[in-house]
Amino acid sequence: MRIGSMEIGPGEKKAGWIPVEGTSWRLPVTVICGGAGKTTLITAGIHSAEHVGVQAVIELAGELQPSELDGTVILVPVVNVSGYGYRGTSMVREDGKNLNREFPGSREGTTAEKICRTVTDILFPAADYYIDLHCGDYFEDLYPYVYYVGPVEEKVREVARAMASCVDVKYVVESQITTGGAYNYASAAGIPSVLLERGGRGLWSRAEVDADKADVRRVLEHIYGSAWMAESEQAGRADNGRQSEQPAGDGKNIRPVEAGQAMRQAGVGQTVLTDVRYIDAPGSGCWYPFFSAGDICGKGAVLGEVRDYFGNVIHICRAAERCVILYQTVSLNLPAGSPMVAYGVL
Repeated sequence: MRIGSMEIGPGEKKAGWIPVEGTSWRLPVTVICGGAGKTTLITAGIHSAEHVGVQAVIELAGELQPSELDGTVILVPVVNVSGYGYRGTSMVREDGKNLNREFPGSREGTTAEKICRTVTDILFPAADYYIDLHCGDYFEDLYPYVYYVGPVEEKVREVARAMASCVDVKYVVESQITTGGAYNYASAAGIPSVLLERGGRGLWSRAEVDADKADVRRVLEHIYGSAWMAESEQAGRADNGRQSEQPAGDGKNIRPVEAGQAMRQAGVGQTVLTDVRYIDAPGSGCWYPFFSAGDICGKGAVLGEVRDYFGNVIHICRAAERCVILYQTVSLNLPAGSPMVAYGVL
């Protein structure tokens, strides 16, 4: 297998860099090549203030070994290397753009577009499956959940839904968006993909990182089989004790989803949300949320208020339907047009 300038053969594990053409940036990548099976791409840090996934991918890249895999795993812990290197917000520093709105990107575009194009041209063509790890931003509190894309080829959707069922979360969002985001674009191109959300507030914890890693391992077990899972769990325990425009992946060679396999134990009791409302601030001011991420709210419930700098209420945010709060802003300052709350209609 060739990833950028890296040549990796069966039984090998290599770490290196993928240059972002037209910039000074490089993407860190670890490739673990086992047998001749399918290839799974795992990324984090598309939003650079989301740290749980970054640490989880760093640790997985160190722990996973070729002997565990009937296939290949490609791990990229930080995609937004620009934002991460400057400890800024989740946007790309040079152009202020959100990478998850810019796919497939452009070789002639801004820094964000060039980063996206690098992923599109080099990583997506190698991938048969894709797992993207996210959190809430540094100003957001978030309840863990997972996305897959609905309006894509049926076989791709079924496999992605089965991947999502392996994730130990209560809520699964079936996204209706097929453009802009990394996993959205990959799904539309025929690569079964999921986006896992866990953590926020610019923090990370051992429990959250371990939960992300366990979820990724369950998805990999679904892809590569139960024999791999037994070996990988032993390896994990031992480690803990030590302290083109359309990319490849047209859905034709996807591992079939067997009856009874689509809903793993971790997926039992999951609620699928097909209607998620993303509510932005109508103006700047101070934000006072009345609930917490994960709370269930009735139709018409006041989710929070925006007040001016004299304490006067200038906007009331209400739930249009009975819902669960997936994430919300928890900082006091609220710029106009910025996220206030996202909820899934129940």
